[in-house]
Amino acid sequence: MSMMKEFKEFAMRGNVVDLAVGVVIGAAFGKVVTSFVDDVLMPPLGVLLGGVDFTDLKIILKRGVQDAEGKFTDVTLNYGNFIQSLIDFMIIAFAIFMVVKLMNSLKRKKADSPGVPPAPTKEEVLLTEIRDALRAPNKPTL
Repeated sequence: MSMMKEFKEFAMRGNVVDLAVGVVIGAAFGKVVTSFVDDVLMPPLGVLLGGVDFTDLKIILKRGVQDAEGKFTDVTLNYGNFIQSLIDFMIIAFAIFMVVKLMNSLKRKKADSPGVPPAPTKEEVLLTEIRDALRAPNKPTL
């Protein structure tokens, strides 16, 4: 089997395609959550905390280091960005938890719901007739 044919079989399997779709949707969902946190959630939270912009929260480790372009910049520990990333993660993790919980409950309902029992096979019908005939009182045959 040629390598191209093997690759085509691998790439066209359902699991690989499903995984690719999941990664693309997950990346888009991550962008939506990041925008929600940065643009909707954090500004009012900053106002409630006294007008704090979380992206401005940092600790200056060293002042005035010259970068490659000749500008002086501070070496900082940007813990405000970390807080925003942490909130992003918590929202994404909660949303995934809720989706998994919903999927599990739907699977459980499907497994718990009694279906229509299958019709007995010919062998089962024959065995049932034999059993019933053996249980019946013996009648003399003429």
